[in-house]
Amino acid sequence: MNLMETLLIRADAAPNMGIGHVMRCLALAEAWQDSGGQPIFVTADLPPTLSARIVTENIDIVYISDKPGSANDAFHTVELAKNYNAEWVVVDGYQFGANYQDIIKDAGLSLLFLDDNGHADHYSADIILNQNLHADESLYVNRELYSFLLLGPKYVLLRREFLKPRKWKRQITDKAKRVLVTMGGGNPGNMTSTVIRALQRVALEGLEAKVVVGPNNTNYSDLLTLTEQSNIPIELIKNANSISELMMWTDVAVSGGGTTCWELAHMALPSVVLVLADNQRASLQTLVKKGCFIGLDPPEQSQETAIYQALKHILLNQDTRTRLSFNASRLIDGQGVHRVMKYVRSTMMTEV
Repeated sequence: MNLMETLLIRADAAPNMGIGHVMRCLALAEAWQDSGGQPIFVTADLPPTLSARIVTENIDIVYISDKPGSANDAFHTVELAKNYNAEWVVVDGYQFGANYQDIIKDAGLSLLFLDDNGHADHYSADIILNQNLHADESLYVNRELYSFLLLGPKYVLLRREFLKPRKWKRQITDKAKRVLVTMGGGNPGNMTSTVIRALQRVALEGLEAKVVVGPNNTNYSDLLTLTEQSNIPIELIKNANSISELMMWTDVAVSGGGTTCWELAHMALPSVVLVLADNQRASLQTLVKKGCFIGLDPPEQSQETAIYQALKHILLNQDTRTRLSFNASRLIDGQGVHRVMKYVRSTMMTEV
C-alpha cells in the first residue's frame, strides 16, 4: 500500500450541528498525515476560523454548494475522489443516509462511515465506526455482509494535541477553584450565558473561570458584557487553539454533551455535562451510568438552578471529583484513532 494516497473527508460544521463531526474527522486527517498520506476535506459549510485551523494543518479544503446529504452532493464527492485519486472516502454527519453510501460504493470507492445512533435505513459502507458507549451491533442489522463494525470507546478519535506525550497528570486537589466552560462549536439556546449566570451564584472564594466561545457562537458581544459585569474573574477565549491545555489548567469543566465528552474523559477531568441536542442524550446517559460525569438534561425553566447546584456540589466535594476523574480516565486510552487507521490500512492492503 502506498500511504502517499489521498483520503477524502466529507463533513460539515453548520451552526445547527456544531463542529464535532469535523473535529473528530480532523483526528483521522492528522493520523493519515502521520502515515504519509494527504487528507482533503470536502465541505458545504465550515466556519472561517475552523477552516483556517484546518489549512494551518496543511490540509486542503474543497467547498461544494450542493445540498448536504443529497444525491448531487454524493455524486460531486465521487467526482472529487476520482479527481484526487482517492480510494477511501470518510463521511460523517446525520445528513448522510443510505442512498449517499450507495452512490459512493457504486462508484467503486471504499467508504468509512462515522455514525452515532444508527440513523440510516441501510448501511453499505466498508467500515462503520460508532465510538459511543451505547454502540451495538443491533443498530446495524440492515447492513451489507462486508460492512465491518468498529464499535465503542476503544475507537474514540482524538486529535494530536491530546496524544502528545506529557509528564502532566491530573491532580484532584482538596479545593477546586478553576472552572472551564465549553458548549461546543455553537451555543444552542445561548446555554453559555446560562452557565455563566449559574457560576456567578456559586459563593466560593478564589473561584475563576475560562469560557470557550466556539466558531459558530453568535453571542460573543452579550457574553462579553455578562463577563465584564461578573462578580468573579471570567476570561472569554474565542476559538481556542489548544483545548487540551485549558483542560489541564482547570479543576472542573461544564460542557455540552457532544464529542468534547471523549476529550474530557481522556483528560480525567471531573465534569458537569449538559444535553444540548437530542442526539447527545443516549451517549451521555451511558457515560453517566458509568460514573464518568454528572449529567444534566433539565427543562429550560430550571436550567440555571440545576447547573448551579451541580457546580456547587462538584466544586465542594473532593470525593466526587476523585470518583469522576478515575472512572473517566479508565474509559479512553488514546489509541482509538490508531486502531481505526489499522483497519483502513489492512483493508487497503487486501485490495492491492
